[in-house]
Amino acid sequence: MTKFIKSVSLLLVLCIFADLGAFAGIPADKSVYIGGTSSIQKNAQGVLSTEDAKVLRFSAQGSAWEVEYGKISSLSYGQHAGRRVGATVALGVTTLGVGALPMLFSKKRRHYLTIEYTDANNTAQAAVFEVGKNAIRTLLTTLEVRSGKKVEYEDDEARKAGNK
Repeated sequence: MTKFIKSVSLLLVLCIFADLGAFAGIPADKSVYIGGTSSIQKNAQGVLSTEDAKVLRFSAQGSAWEVEYGKISSLSYGQHAGRRVGATVALGVTTLGVGALPMLFSKKRRHYLTIEYTDANNTAQAAVFEVGKNAIRTLLTTLEVRSGKKVEYEDDEARKAGNK
């Protein structure tokens, strides 16, 4: 029986490590374009930069986007809690054995920023980004200051996370 448990544990670990990238989030200082009306390639990973005092830029390999702060009509922020399986399953199974099933999931928060703006033709546009956890607070504050628009928070949990 012990040999069977070890075999199953090893198989689980190998399966998890074989597809660990599927469970990984974005790097903490990066952003990913989720969707909207812009011509950015969906799922493009890059940096949302507020370094320029006049325009917000998103730079990713193969995609570039910018909008003047004065053209931003609204900003909204929400976060969604999900479950991350990969590393905790491997850790739980290898270090604690099969009895580690309660460790199968760990909590992960994803941070979403929606920017509504008007383009050069005065047409309403929108862009939705997932923003890394280390970049979100600074980004929200800078966007509020430079655009003159208040961030609308999805709920109280998002408000707390965005204002820490």
